[in-house]
Amino acid sequence: MRLPLLALLVLLSSCTQQASTHPNPAHGIVVSASQNASTVGAQVMQRGGNAVDAAVATAFALAVTFPEAGNIGGGGFMLIHFPDGRPPVFVDYRETAPAAVDARTFFRKQDRTPHRLAGVPGTVRGLALAHERYGRLPWRDLIQPAVRLAADGFAVNADLAEALNRVLKAQGDKVELQRVFGRPAWKAGDRLVQGDLAKTLQLIADSGPDAFYSGSVADLLVAEMGRGGGLITKADLAGYRAQVRTPLRGTYRGYEVVGAPPPSSGGTCIIEMLNILENFDVAAHERFSSQTLHLMTEAMRRAYADRAKRLGDPDFAPAGSQPAGYGKALAATIDLRKATPSAELAGDVPLRDEPENTTHFSVVDSGGMAVSNTYTLEESFGGKIVVPGAGFLLNNELGDFNPQPGITTRTGQIGTPANVAGAGKRPLSSMSPTIVLKDGRVVLVTGSPGGRTIINTVFCVLINYMDYHMSPQECVAAPRHHHQWFPDRIVPEAALARDHAAALAELRGMGHAIAPAVGRQGDAHSIFRDPRTNEWVGVADPRRAGAAARVMDR
Repeated sequence: MRLPLLALLVLLSSCTQQASTHPNPAHGIVVSASQNASTVGAQVMQRGGNAVDAAVATAFALAVTFPEAGNIGGGGFMLIHFPDGRPPVFVDYRETAPAAVDARTFFRKQDRTPHRLAGVPGTVRGLALAHERYGRLPWRDLIQPAVRLAADGFAVNADLAEALNRVLKAQGDKVELQRVFGRPAWKAGDRLVQGDLAKTLQLIADSGPDAFYSGSVADLLVAEMGRGGGLITKADLAGYRAQVRTPLRGTYRGYEVVGAPPPSSGGTCIIEMLNILENFDVAAHERFSSQTLHLMTEAMRRAYADRAKRLGDPDFAPAGSQPAGYGKALAATIDLRKATPSAELAGDVPLRDEPENTTHFSVVDSGGMAVSNTYTLEESFGGKIVVPGAGFLLNNELGDFNPQPGITTRTGQIGTPANVAGAGKRPLSSMSPTIVLKDGRVVLVTGSPGGRTIINTVFCVLINYMDYHMSPQECVAAPRHHHQWFPDRIVPEAALARDHAAALAELRGMGHAIAPAVGRQGDAHSIFRDPRTNEWVGVADPRRAGAAARVMDR
């Protein structure tokens, strides 16, 4: 017997209700940016679906309920752990550059228009590939909940209302955006209905991914490219393929960390930073002492420098593996008393002076299969282009290529060869879906949005968990900071600047530049296994609205 939707939701966690404990680890659980989407994922597992089924359904539901980043017009990555001993897999559905793109396509600022920055979307193909290889329930059944949410509408929360009001005010010239999402002023509880998107999702449900890449939906997308001077053609869409890659795996203080390989830089950077920190007794110092923050920052600085030098689409620029002992060698270059100027790490990269939106969700099913999925439109609402008649937003992901080959600046623009634009290439990403194992069992599933800050958000969560053994709630809620090589400065969250001002003052004395604080860094919707009780703990990051849901006893 199928249970009513509301009966499936035994846990809701929002910005005011940060975490809940699940009394039976055998029950499946989903944590995402949307209560409706998490509930959809729980419902799928209640009907016998596995974690991949739930992830596919959650992703399609987020395309309706979280239009800032949930998408079918973007791309991303899905990391999957199997409980039966099979090695983990990584589904790469990152967007690709159209055939018309070359290294100088985006050299001039005026060429970086929203239509030209749209990459060939990968989400639909990627979710279909994950389902085909690893799912269990019928494809159509996984998309129908999203169809209903789009056709019948759903009540927006305060965060989405604010986001819609903000983008509509700023993008008054985007006619279709205004038509689809416009109203005098959104407020919490208002109902958002997306009829065109419902029709598109129904086509995908009935006919599979080809409905998006070679059917009428493709025609509508290409027509919009023609109106706005975009580069995606029907041949680009028909030729798109998602890929299954081998995840990166590293160890840290008895844990195994499974992360994203290129074209994501997430796993490479996180494992490198952990390999550096493992050479220090980090836990001998307070979590927010100047010494701990200094060591974490120096690890960040070195990993991001390597990111700029080495990483891009592995099908075009294989990075190769780091040599044994590399982390130890980097650790030896850290001065415990003063900051390393970032310019000293440039090597042969010439430096010149200058004349966020993604979403992550985590899933674990009753059998122990785990999914960490991060996908994106790049900026909030992507390029702000809604495809007329199809109802979905396009990404502006090609802005992640290094736009000006050879020009790397101290203000953060990167021009190194590995991530220069080219036909068919996937732009380098910072998305960092991550799974942590202890004795072969999943203990943490995490990830975050946030552009280049994503890597460091996940890094902070991991250090909180593996070095300081914080509670799940504390691991996610604790203040964060960011350093990305250039600009050569630490960017603290407001809570860090407020609560640990003395430590930041000591860092200044060590030679670190401290940027003005930001309100928040990422939102790491995560699942933990409590080591004492063996219970699942789902934590929705308190930085913004989010929700966890699990299936209940049958």
